[in-house]
Amino acid sequence: MSKRRTDSSGISFTALYTGAVWHRYGLSDDALTTREGQLLYHLMTPFEAASKAAIGGNIRTFLLQRHLIIDHLIETAIREQGITQVLEIAAGMSPRGIRLRERHPTLHMVEADLPDMAARKALRLMAAGRLGPHHQITPIDILAEQGEQALETVIDRVFDNDKPVVVVTEGLTSYFPLTVISDFWRRLAKVLSRRPGSVYLSESYYRPGQPLLNGTLNTLGHLLGAATRSRVSFHFRSDPEARQHFSGCGFTDVTVHDPRAWYGILPIPESRGNPWSASSKPACRPRHPA
Repeated sequence: MSKRRTDSSGISFTALYTGAVWHRYGLSDDALTTREGQLLYHLMTPFEAASKAAIGGNIRTFLLQRHLIIDHLIETAIREQGITQVLEIAAGMSPRGIRLRERHPTLHMVEADLPDMAARKALRLMAAGRLGPHHQITPIDILAEQGEQALETVIDRVFDNDKPVVVVTEGLTSYFPLTVISDFWRRLAKVLSRRPGSVYLSESYYRPGQPLLNGTLNTLGHLLGAATRSRVSFHFRSDPEARQHFSGCGFTDVTVHDPRAWYGILPIPESRGNPWSASSKPACRPRHPA
């Protein structure tokens, strides 16, 4: 997504690749496999192997870490808080909706993305008989401040607004400068504040202090930005900085989950040493009006 972009042709490049990674590791459904994604998977394999050998982790490591940790946090919200509504923004070819609906048949799952990607995925899931009243796909533009694709309109339209909702943005926020994505975070916090008990789950990649890793991360960010026609940004340097920023956007009870805390607990791959760019998962609750 980017300002004034009306299709998902840029970031869909990474959506297809991540979809292929999830399928390769047994997390996805055949309905979501694409030839483009499989080709990208094979093209990226030499780079991924070199990265794993050199710095102890690679893109696939961090994709799997963030995906499985977010899945676990959603399951916790469903089990412990009785959450019955989930919105995944920038869902791409994510298999999360399918897996959640299989485990929780009464869950109201809504996947949202820019119009082209949403339409593409909807066709695939309709053909597989996966969509219905409790599993929907809808277009959204997180930068639209009004209209049918605006965040506020989508949430009001698709959910029971007397109940809390879990909102997920996975693999989205780093495509925007901090000033731009912060506007979205403030609007989201305001929307969720009217739905007590709601939770926001996302990820952030911290800029490492080690100069070699920092230089590598910069290079990868520029390459990914060119491929997606976006500006890839790494917003924070530490847990306290991330917590402070989310609190300033209107969230409270901000929790940052370091992947290392989940080693041996969840079936996630481990990085050698510190996780590359210190992947974190802010779990945010909005402030509620007094």
